[in-house]
Amino acid sequence: MYIRDIFAKKKWTLSFEFFPPKQDTDLEKLYETINELKELNPDYVSVTYGAGGSRRDKTVGLASHIKNEIGLETIAHLTCVNSTKEDIQGVIDSLRENNIQNILCLRGDPPAGEENFTKTIGGFGYASELTEFVRKSGDWCIGVAGYPEGHIEASSFEADLANLKNKVSKGADFIVTQMFFVNDKFYRYLDELAKLGIDKPVIPGIFPILNYKSVKRSAELSGATIPEKLVTVLEKYQDDSQAVAEIGIEYAINQCEDLIKSGRIRGLHLYSMNKSYATKKIYEAIKQYIPR
Repeated sequence: MYIRDIFAKKKWTLSFEFFPPKQDTDLEKLYETINELKELNPDYVSVTYGAGGSRRDKTVGLASHIKNEIGLETIAHLTCVNSTKEDIQGVIDSLRENNIQNILCLRGDPPAGEENFTKTIGGFGYASELTEFVRKSGDWCIGVAGYPEGHIEASSFEADLANLKNKVSKGADFIVTQMFFVNDKFYRYLDELAKLGIDKPVIPGIFPILNYKSVKRSAELSGATIPEKLVTVLEKYQDDSQAVAEIGIEYAINQCEDLIKSGRIRGLHLYSMNKSYATKKIYEAIKQYIPR
């Protein structure tokens, strides 16, 4: 099913993100996790592309298994990294052959060890170009990324908003945001998108903090602000992994509850990190507020 049709039928959606494990031996454990989270009745799940496009075949394989064997609607990530148009077309064809109907178009991060993104000769340098290419390749439902605080490489917040509008004009059906930890910044983002006439569903991506050092690095790379009060608490307990996870999950619960009660969102996209514990804890805490 096209995810755009899910949005047309439902006022609110729940979705999760998974990534292909580095080792094939970890696949069975991931399948167990996905089956556990299937019990929460997500409307769809996403499968990432792997750093530098290094696991593109695994993305197709995992997305296919989730869709065709586990039975959950799936959207596969697709990036421009280290790929020519022919490479990308090959992935698109593979997704089509595996009954995948939804693609999340991203530029992608630089490969490991490289600081800057470099356009592959014969490929694309922007997600808007990839979006246009996928749109012309067939009847796909296309998602794109949004950055509530602006993309870290954008010359300004306004420039990033203009870039998102361009992606929508090239064929995007909905928007999933990068992680953020300050809801007011997300609400401002929605206000600015409305001013630009962007009326596609904007789904907030929520990242529960389970490892402080890891999320601190991710926040620095993405430009996401971690509130000073939260930083202070996390730094105090940073060597106690269980305490950090409890603090991070509780913060995510409060963040989700506020977003739902605002009445301004069409759903939530939870970054599972291939584990069920945090996602289930968050869901159990907020399910009473979800407008099903």
